[in-house]
Amino acid sequence: MTRYLTSPGLRYVVRRVLLSIPVVLGVVVVTFLLLRLIPGDPARTLLGLHAPPAAVAALRHQLGLDEPIWRQFWHYFDGLAHGNFGTSIYYQAPVASVIAPGLPLTGSLVLVATFFTIVITVPLAALAAMRHDRASDHAVRLFSLMGLGLPSFWFGIILIVLFSLDLHWFPVGGYGTSFWAHLHSLLLPGLCAAIGIVPVLIRSLRVGMLEVLSADYVATARAKGLRPSRVTFVHVARNALIPTVNLLGINIAYLIGGTVVIERVFALNGLGSAMLTAIDNRDFPVVQGVTLVYALGVIVVILITDLVTARLDPRIRLR
Repeated sequence: MTRYLTSPGLRYVVRRVLLSIPVVLGVVVVTFLLLRLIPGDPARTLLGLHAPPAAVAALRHQLGLDEPIWRQFWHYFDGLAHGNFGTSIYYQAPVASVIAPGLPLTGSLVLVATFFTIVITVPLAALAAMRHDRASDHAVRLFSLMGLGLPSFWFGIILIVLFSLDLHWFPVGGYGTSFWAHLHSLLLPGLCAAIGIVPVLIRSLRVGMLEVLSADYVATARAKGLRPSRVTFVHVARNALIPTVNLLGINIAYLIGGTVVIERVFALNGLGSAMLTAIDNRDFPVVQGVTLVYALGVIVVILITDLVTARLDPRIRLR
């Protein structure tokens, strides 16, 4: 990875970071405006349906909700420029302190799901490609088709019933209190999240490996007497991984936001749970803060994907 610390790679990273600024600004503007369009009044939600109109009006004035939209946005944007995400309407605490506890959990869940995605995709795709049109290939393709039709929340419930309630191998929910307890509690949610993106990646990598298997350099490697496993994972898989890595990056970016459902099914208090609670309570600053964190996570994942792709394929130049 030292090549990325050289001038071309560093310039590429800096340019991508600068180009991400308009994306982040667009996310901030769109999120702010859309939240003001949804039904519901934060002041009425806090005080209850039977609160006097005078009390609701006083709270709206205290929260600044009676100001013009442009002025509310200016206050919010000015706070972001100074590193302030705002104050939670529901918790009456800084937004950063509300969402910070869930950030490690959601990040760990994405990492575990990515690990499961890789360890499931690569062997199954290689098996299907090496045994093209045989029983193994048909079984892998059937598995991918079934995975495409399984809703993640339904699959998560099945995992809980089987491995938590019947076999008692994993906790029903929660995050634990130690590192190994954290990891143990994230295995089922991570597997559930991975199953949602594995089928697409298996089909992509399988097709890519089938194309590479017919290349001349693969025939040359076989003629030299190299072991089939070496030919498959060194010469075939590396060249076929390039389009799949890009697809993996896109799906991980999708998974960052898709953890909302997974966290709710497995009772995990991550960013997704904070987002849903904030939406229920019309807590606009928290929703805006979580959305911004999601957007930054997607940008980082896409940037890492581009760097890994350039590492796998020397023909790609970071210019």
